[in-house]
Amino acid sequence: MLYRKASLFFREKFNAKVYRVAVDAGFTCPNRDGTLARGGCIFCDEEGARASYVNPHIPIREQVLSGIEKLRESYGAEKFIVYFQAYSNTYAPLERLKELYGEGLSASKNIVGISISTRPDLVSNSVLDVLSELQEKYFVMLELGVQSFNYRVLRKSRRFHLPSDSIDAILRAKKRGLHVIAHMIFGLFDELEPEIIDGGRILSLLGVDGIKIHNLYVVKGTDLEKLYERGKIKVYENPEEYAQLVVRFLENIRPDMVIHRLQGFASKRRLRAPLWTSDKHIIPNLVEKIMKEKGTFQGKFYRYRD
Repeated sequence: MLYRKASLFFREKFNAKVYRVAVDAGFTCPNRDGTLARGGCIFCDEEGARASYVNPHIPIREQVLSGIEKLRESYGAEKFIVYFQAYSNTYAPLERLKELYGEGLSASKNIVGISISTRPDLVSNSVLDVLSELQEKYFVMLELGVQSFNYRVLRKSRRFHLPSDSIDAILRAKKRGLHVIAHMIFGLFDELEPEIIDGGRILSLLGVDGIKIHNLYVVKGTDLEKLYERGKIKVYENPEEYAQLVVRFLENIRPDMVIHRLQGFASKRRLRAPLWTSDKHIIPNLVEKIMKEKGTFQGKFYRYRD
C-alpha cells in the first residue's frame, strides 16, 4: 500500500462504498462577521469552499437527499456521511447546532456518520460534548482547519488563531475519542518545505487520525488574487513539483494516518491559479506514479514510536 486512502478506510469500517454528502447550513465565521475581522481568510471566497452541487437556499434535509441522489448516480455510493462543510460549522449556539446536526443525520437511514468542519479556536468543551453524544449512534469526524503550525504564516493568512489553538483542540477532541482530521495548506506565504513536513510530524504525534492536504490555489475575487496578480505570492504552477512535495510529506507521517485528500479543488469558473487545480485526479495520479518509481510508501521515514 502506497498510502492509506480514505476510500479503503471507509470500506473496511462500514463494509460499503461510503461518501461524504456536503451541506451548507448557513454558518458564518468570526473572520467575516466582525468578531475577529471582516472579509474572511485571505484565500477564502464568498462560497466558503462549498461543494458545487450544494444549494444553500433549501433545508438541510433536502440538501442531504439531493446530494445522496447525485452521489449514488455518479459514484455508486451506498452509505453516507453528512458533511457540514462551508465556513465554521460549530459557530452557533449549542441548541442550534444540535438542531442542524440532527436534521442532517435523520434525513436518510443510509447515513452512518457526520463530519463537522470548523476552526481550531471554535471547539469549546461544550461543542465537543455535543459531538461525543452523537458518537453513541454515529461515526463522528471533526475536521479542523489547522492549515499551518507557523505563526507568521497564520497571521499573514488572516487566520487569527494560533498554532497552540490547533494543538489544544486536537488533544481535547482526541480525549473524547473523536476521529480528528486536520486540513493543511502547502504553499502559504513561502512556508519552507521543512516546516511543512514538520507539520505532518506534529499532527502524527498529536494522534490526528486523518489529513486533508491542499495546495494553495487562488480563487477569483479574493484578496489572495490581488496579491497573486502583484507577484506577492506564488503557487505551485507545476503539478509535478507539488506532487513531489506531497510524497515527501507522506513519507514522514504516521503510516496509519488516513489520507482524505491530496490536493485542493476549484471549478474553472472560480479558479485563477494554478489552472491544474480544476483537475481532481492529476495529483493523486502523479503521487502514485512517483511513489511507485521511488519504491516508497507512507511512513517510510517516520521515526517516532509509541
